Amino acid sequence: MSFLEIEKKRFVLFGLANKKSVACAIGRVLREGGAELIHVVRSEERAVNARKLFPESQVFICDVEDEANIVRVRNEIADAIGVDGGTKIDGIVHSIAFANYSDGMKPFHETIKADFLQAVNVSCFSFISIANHFKNLLAEDGSMVTISISTTRMAAENYGYMAPIKAALDSSLCFLAKSFSEFSKVRFNAVAPGLLKTSASAGIPGYVDSYLFAEKVALRKEALATREAADTAAFLLSNRSSGITCQTIVVDAGMSVNYFDKEIVTKTVG
Repeated sequence: MSFLEIEKKRFVLFGLANKKSVACAIGRVLREGGAELIHVVRSEERAVNARKLFPESQVFICDVEDEANIVRVRNEIADAIGVDGGTKIDGIVHSIAFANYSDGMKPFHETIKADFLQAVNVSCFSFISIANHFKNLLAEDGSMVTISISTTRMAAENYGYMAPIKAALDSSLCFLAKSFSEFSKVRFNAVAPGLLKTSASAGIPGYVDSYLFAEKVALRKEALATREAADTAAFLLSNRSSGITCQTIVVDAGMSVNYFDKEIVTKTVG
């Protein structure tokens, strides 16, 4: 048995888009540990990718922007696993985020209300809604893990309005854990990676420059690998992390303590 002890455990992963997705990396770690995976993706196109990457896994489609879809997919998964027979889900991964930057980046104070509320709905409220509608499918000691960012207090201009939304996501952890504690021991945590090389991040204006800068700021002078964030998520999903809840675990290779790196300072002011 592996250290994580996830053999034959069942996990539902929301958010796989392609092989570079954080959800894909988490799925690979869980699969290596012998877990059973169920993928929930936004569209049929993504379902095709998911089936190619995880041919042994069931794949369902759900656009979380409409809460009715979450209810529907919950019922579809319950029927597929035979929940009436006592079968449960051991953990859920929420790796979903969306922001509409189609009109280009704007100063934060010019954020469009509709765009902000849509991003809150997709990126934050969906986590709360999934928890609510899947609560009867979760094992009593199950685990829910979402993907946040390494800091919501850094005003990165090219991240637009997403940092405040991720801050709301982080805050929801303790409220979900508290309300769930009335009837279960389900834990809620977040993995907060530094900058990663994913297809989603590639769509952020100026991201490549920020990624290269982060690589220089990391203590090891080496970029964070998506697998490293995935390993942390797998740990939080496992019972090996049974004492951890309501936490946002930063995985940034020390970037947050090294902004005054000597090499960078010298190049900047020298």
